[in-house]
Amino acid sequence: MNLIDVYIHEVTRRLPEKNRDDIALELRSTIEDMLADDFTEQDVKEVLSELGNPAVLASNYSEKPMHLIGPRYFDVYVSLLKMIIPIAAVVALISVMAKYIFNYDENQAILNMGLLILGEGIWVIIEVFIQTFFWLTIVFAFIERVDNTKDHSPLSINGKKWTPDDLKNVAYIPRKKAISSVYVFLGLLWTAIWVTVYFNADQLVGIYHKGENGLQFVMPALNQTVLNSYWPLVIISVGLEVALALYMLLKKQWTKNVAHLNVVKEIVGTISVIVIITNVAIYNHDFLIYMSNLLNFSESTILGFIQRITIILYPIFAIWNCIDGYLKAKIRK
Repeated sequence: MNLIDVYIHEVTRRLPEKNRDDIALELRSTIEDMLADDFTEQDVKEVLSELGNPAVLASNYSEKPMHLIGPRYFDVYVSLLKMIIPIAAVVALISVMAKYIFNYDENQAILNMGLLILGEGIWVIIEVFIQTFFWLTIVFAFIERVDNTKDHSPLSINGKKWTPDDLKNVAYIPRKKAISSVYVFLGLLWTAIWVTVYFNADQLVGIYHKGENGLQFVMPALNQTVLNSYWPLVIISVGLEVALALYMLLKKQWTKNVAHLNVVKEIVGTISVIVIITNVAIYNHDFLIYMSNLLNFSESTILGFIQRITIILYPIFAIWNCIDGYLKAKIRK
């Protein structure tokens, strides 16, 4: 077995047929120049190891790339994926929610509708990810193969060759200090969820029984009229959460000012929750009776347990969130 012949064959078989003979002669000449006159098989192995994997060497000879997306476009490709997929996922999720809201059946429990939205929403997001990934990959693979420029230097996100001046536009932020767009989005999504639940508590929070069409809402746990009377506190809390989210989106990192605003938001939120939860009038008396019979505890015991758990746990999480914000703000670049 002639290792040189086999190596040359392994390289040329990966190339267009019209170029194989010329490249085979060139490669053979290169190998022979690298070998001494009285070479041994071990010498041949060392030379072939130096030349490297035949597939890699063939890609250097090839007029077209053997990879799907090469280093010239890879950074731009990944950046666009990160930019497009979240936007497409949010638009798709909103469309799913709109479909169910506009076709809402009064006989259907809102919780059932929420579970349907969640299930279909997850599937739609997965489908959007696959579609976006597939078509963007196809586009960049096509661009890679029609690009005839000899300069294979990676491009920046603006489509131009990288220069040291591009570093002026890059803000280095440590990973633990950074605030991602996903984090801000999830924060706004949580705000939308709890506000929706709060102003529809008499239809969402309570006792459910299994019915013919799934879960049926039979008894609210809270008095919606009393809850609505606290709307100024709710609006202030929502305003602070939205302001904090937008400020985070602008700064993109934890700073002292971001941490300060986070503390204000947590203080207002904690006071609001305690004021609302300690008002006995917000609870539906029938709900307390139902739970008392179900758990064999008095109504006052159940009510006290709900209030104590909320008053203890909510401030703990709020304090931890404030401390965590200041710790992240102190991280140095």
